[in-house]
Order: sequence, then structure tokens, then C-alpha cells
Amino acid sequence: MTSKAPPSAEEQLTFLTKLQRLFAEGDFTATYKFALLIALSDLAVELGKDDGAELALTTRQIAERFVQLYWRHALPYGTGRPHTGPGVLIQSLGVQAAVLTAIEEFRTRSSATTLHEARKDALYGTLLSKVAAVVSAQPLAYLQNFGGITDPFLYERTGRGIVMLKPNVAYCLRRFHPLVQQLSRTHWVGHIKANRRNHGILGDTGDLEDFLFEISRQSLAIIGAGLRKLDGPWCFYCGEGLQGSDVDHFVPFALYPRDLAHNFVLAHPQCNRSKSDSLAGRSHLERWLQRLTYRSPQLNEIGEVAGVTVDSRTAHRVAAWSYANAHAAEGRAWVKASTYEAIHSDHLLLLTAL
Repeated sequence: MTSKAPPSAEEQLTFLTKLQRLFAEGDFTATYKFALLIALSDLAVELGKDDGAELALTTRQIAERFVQLYWRHALPYGTGRPHTGPGVLIQSLGVQAAVLTAIEEFRTRSSATTLHEARKDALYGTLLSKVAAVVSAQPLAYLQNFGGITDPFLYERTGRGIVMLKPNVAYCLRRFHPLVQQLSRTHWVGHIKANRRNHGILGDTGDLEDFLFEISRQSLAIIGAGLRKLDGPWCFYCGEGLQGSDVDHFVPFALYPRDLAHNFVLAHPQCNRSKSDSLAGRSHLERWLQRLTYRSPQLNEIGEVAGVTVDSRTAHRVAAWSYANAHAAEGRAWVKASTYEAIHSDHLLLLTAL
């Protein structure tokens, strides 16, 4: 697409105002619209640029993200609390969400237990086509209806299977990605909890957000064991030997809440707590980029076994986006406990040099 100047502060504020109205005034009869907002914001980060240009996406790309988002949701969830029993959570006010039904049917006919295995199955193309049809007919058709009108401020349907994010939208989705994700996930959880048909599964409470959106403990253990074998028993940040260890998101999960195999490192629990939701300093970034270059095949293998997304190019794009955003906001990066550095153009040069 032709380059276009980034949106003005006023245009960004207009975008945020309309987004707020969408959540407040939209009709959410299923969780699809939340999934669509998450998918669009992720794809804007991974495929868009920091200008005001349009961004063309396909319904198949969006459907792939829907399968990723709902894959684990098709499994029974249980809290173990009295008077509850495990079950697949209902994600629609009517019949069960068709995307979940399609994934459940695929699981009964396939031996795949992870998404990586599923993509190799001959039936996966059929699953993706079914999900793409649901995405096209439902959330893409109705997301921009709110307040009694249709306001196509996010995208237009420009051809069969083509969704065009309008000028300035990809930029705003990139710029406000954490906010879009937080709003979508919070409303998604609230929608499921408010559905009376889920009360027999959930009871009064439950760690529902962890189940819906975060990596499973089993996958985390597999990744931890794989990283220890690959990188050795050393903290990625301080370089000292590990006894206990945490699997840390190098680009913080709070900034980009999607699990990518190439984004994981092993760290001391105290280093992980100290870094928290900060980006890492220049020396850490340099070593992470070297690792991305030279150990990508091994990280692919770890991710495939653990069942998480393996895509070194996406991990690199996400890092470039996160550091560019932080640089524009005059942010600071974590070096070690109680020590931070300003994010300079040097950080960005490292990311563009790869």
C-alpha cells in the first residue's frame, strides 16, 4: 500500500472514542467480536507499519487466528469447586459457538493434540474453511454495528475473502494494542461468566482468564525443559547459574499477550520479577537477536513439542514494534535490578540490522 502520514493526535483520539463506543454500545451475543478485535490488532502489529496506510488482510488469515484463540477453549474446563463439573464453556447466548463446534468435530476425527500437529492434518484445511465462513458471516458482518447504526470505521470488505483496514486503523491498532487486547479479553471473560449455562462449570469464580488466554502449565514445563537443554542452566539476563527458574516472555506478555516460542527465555525468578513488564536493555536485546538468528531451528522444535506458535519473523516484528513504541514514548528498558536505560535509536538499529 502507498505510504501515508501517521494519524494526528485528534484522529487517534477519535479512533479511541469509537472503540470505546463499540464496547459500550455493541451487541455481543457471542465472543466472536472480541476474538476479531484481538486478531485484527495482532495482525496489525505483525504485518502493518507505523504510518497511516491501509492494510489488506484475508478472512483466512483471520480464521487462522480464531483457531489459535479457540483451540484450547474446545477442551473441558473445570474449577474443582463443590457443586461444579467440568465442561466445554458456552460462548454464545444461543447455541454453542460454531467455531468451537468445528474445532471439537476436528478433534474427534484427528489424532492431533497440538495446533502444530493439526496444521499437518489433511482435515485442517476444511476446518479453516469452516471457520473462515463463520468469521465472514458473523463478526466481520456485525462488529461495526453499535449505537443503532453501522459505522465502518475499522475496515471494509473490498472483495471475496479480503478485509481492508481503513487508513490510520492499522497504526492505531499497533499504537493501542495493549489497550485493545485488555478490553477484548476482559469483556470476553465477562461474557462467559455472565452466561447462566456456564454456572454449573464455573461456580462463583475461577481462574478463567488463565485458561482462556495463557499458556498451559504443561506447555510451560516443556518449554522450560527445552530451553534449559538449549541454553544451559543459566539465567538469560544475569548469566548466573539457575536452581529454580522462570520461563519469561522477552517481550513482556503485558505488551503483546500471545505466546511465541522464540520469545521465551529462562530467568532467575528474582530477575523475572525485577524485569516485570519492562522491555529489556540493549545488551539483552542484542543477545536475544543473536539467539533468534542462530538457534531458530532449535526454538522451532521446542515450540512444536509444546504446542505453541513457532515463527521467528513474527517474534522479530513484535520486538521491533514494541521497542519503536517505547522509543516514541521516551520509555526506559530494564538492565538489572533497580537499573534502567533510556530506549535510544541504538535499540531500533539493532532490530533493523537483523
